[in-house]
Amino acid sequence: MDFNNSQIERYSRHIILREVGGEGQARLLGASVLVVGAGGLGAPLLLYLAAAGVGRIGIVDDDTVELSNLQRQVVHDMTSLGVPKVDSAAARMRAINPDVVVEAHRTRLGPGNVRDLVRAYDIVADGSDNFATRFLLNDACYFERRTLVSAAMLRFDGQISTFKAYLGKAHEGHPHPCYRCVFPEPPPPGLVPSCSEAGVLGALAGTIGSLQALEVLKELLGIGDSLSGRLMLYDALGASFRTVRVKPDPDCPLCGGHPTITGLPGEDGHGH
Repeated sequence: MDFNNSQIERYSRHIILREVGGEGQARLLGASVLVVGAGGLGAPLLLYLAAAGVGRIGIVDDDTVELSNLQRQVVHDMTSLGVPKVDSAAARMRAINPDVVVEAHRTRLGPGNVRDLVRAYDIVADGSDNFATRFLLNDACYFERRTLVSAAMLRFDGQISTFKAYLGKAHEGHPHPCYRCVFPEPPPPGLVPSCSEAGVLGALAGTIGSLQALEVLKELLGIGDSLSGRLMLYDALGASFRTVRVKPDPDCPLCGGHPTITGLPGEDGHGH
């Protein structure tokens, strides 16, 4: 594509990168990403994807901005209180980069809408705060053959990985587990506290959400080493990163050799 003068200046630091260049920037401008959650993780993720020039970005969230959000959800501000998060985030993203088309989906993700939403974008980033959504997104991305970049955080710890099990267990010699291979079942209700119950250091959201944006951009550009098959763990108090290799589970109910989950809840073939 031909860049106008404004775009050449805006994306100049990308274009001079040998691994990105004009071709890579054009790829970003032609790409689409669905971000689930406009909260702690979604805030830096959305800002950096918009700043990078990802052409079309969808935001899924049904919540409104509260004062307690502003300690970490930097895409919102005091003027956003009471405003739907998708609208607040979209306004900020459009102000940062008018090149970007922002699509606000003020809805709660569920079995009835997840496949249509996932199908409409090239890649999905999960910044949700509950296990039900994480498992639902994993399953939908598997069925719709979409790469999923998933992250989570609590207190002083964060984690991130990329899932593309739809490619097969060892596509091009690289292992591709799904989320269920790593976390087979949601924990019992009440076992893992939420951020509102246990707390979270605000700047941790910036660290993990920015890492998530970086992994999304890498996947869109096809550069670097994917986090598929690896789980990155960050300990903020210990100032340490640790990466654990994770393998496909041959008995995984979704992507294993004898799947029992062949559809989403409410669809024929939902066996789990």
